[in-house]
Amino acid sequence: MADLSVTVNGLKLPNPFVIGSGPPGTNANVIGRAYDEGWGAVVAKTVCLDASKIINVAPRYARMRAAQTREVVGWQNIELISDRSLEVWEDEFKQIKDQYPDRILIASIMDEYRKDAWFEIVERVQACGVDALELNFSCPHGLPERKMGSAMGQDPEILTDVCGWVSEAARVPVWAKMTPNVTHICDPAHACLAAGCDGISAINTILSVMGVDLDTLRPQPTVEGHSTAGGYSGKAVRPIALRMVMELASMMYGAGGNGQHATRGAFPKATLSAIGGVESGDHAAQYMLLGAHTVQVCTGVMIHGYKLIHQLCAELDAFMDRHGFDTIEDFRGHSLQYFTSHADLVQRQADQKAAKAGIVTEDAAWEGDAFVRQSDELVGNS
Repeated sequence: MADLSVTVNGLKLPNPFVIGSGPPGTNANVIGRAYDEGWGAVVAKTVCLDASKIINVAPRYARMRAAQTREVVGWQNIELISDRSLEVWEDEFKQIKDQYPDRILIASIMDEYRKDAWFEIVERVQACGVDALELNFSCPHGLPERKMGSAMGQDPEILTDVCGWVSEAARVPVWAKMTPNVTHICDPAHACLAAGCDGISAINTILSVMGVDLDTLRPQPTVEGHSTAGGYSGKAVRPIALRMVMELASMMYGAGGNGQHATRGAFPKATLSAIGGVESGDHAAQYMLLGAHTVQVCTGVMIHGYKLIHQLCAELDAFMDRHGFDTIEDFRGHSLQYFTSHADLVQRQADQKAAKAGIVTEDAAWEGDAFVRQSDELVGNS
C-alpha cells in the first residue's frame, strides 16, 4: 500500500484530499463529519468581518446533466460566502481545534481593500488556532461592489498590497485562491507569491449562465423571475482547471524537463492546491502529475457526500501501486516535462516521420548498400 500522506508548508496531512471552501465546510458540525470520515484537511467556508451584508437567496443552484444518464456533470451556484458572524466562527474554530487538535483546519478569509480590515481578520482568525489561511480572491459573483472576491483577484496591483498586508500579519501558512476568470492566471498568482504567500489554490468557479428556461424564457436559477451570473463547477470544468494548474505549476516549478524548451520555476518552494471537478482518485492523480501537492473537493462532496473520501483514497492508492510509486512526491509534477509549444510538436512529428521512413537525417545513418535509395529520398524535386 502506498503512503498517501503529504506535508505542505510544514503541515502534515494523512492524505492529499482537502474539503474545498463552500457548503461542505459551512459549520463545526459538518467539518467534524469530514474529519471523522478521513478527509486530509478542511478549508472552512469563507468568512469576513461584517457578515450582516451577506444575504443568500433560494434557489441558488442549477445543475447540468448528461442527456442519457442524467449524471450531474456541471453545477452552478450563486451562493455567497458565510452569512454567519465572525464571532460565531471564532467560537467554532476553537471548538473544532479542541475536538480535532491533530487535524488540519484552514480558514478562508475575504474582505475589502483596506489594510486595517485584513490585519484584523488575520489576527482574529489565527488566534483561534487555525493551521493556515486561504485568501479568497476568487468568488465570481458576490460583493464586487465592495472590491471583494474575484474583483480583487483580477488585479495584480491590489493583490500585491493585500498579500503583503496578510504576510506581515500572518503567523501561519497563507494560500491565495485564484480566480479562473482572467486571461492569464499566472499573472495574479505571481503577484501573490511575490508578495509573500506560501501557496496557491486554483481554480475557483468559472463565471457562467447555466441556461434559459424555454417555457418561461427566464434564466436559471430563477429567483423572483430574475437571475445573475454564477460560478460553474463540477466534472465539466476539469479540463480547464487542469490547464490552469499546468500553467501555474510551470510558472512556479518550471517545465519542459531538460530539453530546449525547458523553463525555470519562479517559486520552487511554494505549494499548489488543485481544485476543479475531482470525483475520483484518478482525477486527483492527474492534478498531481501536473504539480499539485493537494486537491480540493467541494462540488463532489455536495453530489456524493463525505464518504467519497474512501473511494478517492482507494483509487489513488491503486494508481500509485500500479506504477510502483511509494509516495506522492515520487510522481508529483512528472507530466509537466511533456508540455511544449505547438511548433515543437510539428517538428517532433516531422522528425518521427522521417525516422520511420528511413530518411537520412545525420551523416552516421548513410549505408553503403542503400546509398542510392537514401540519396533519392533526399531529393526535393523530380
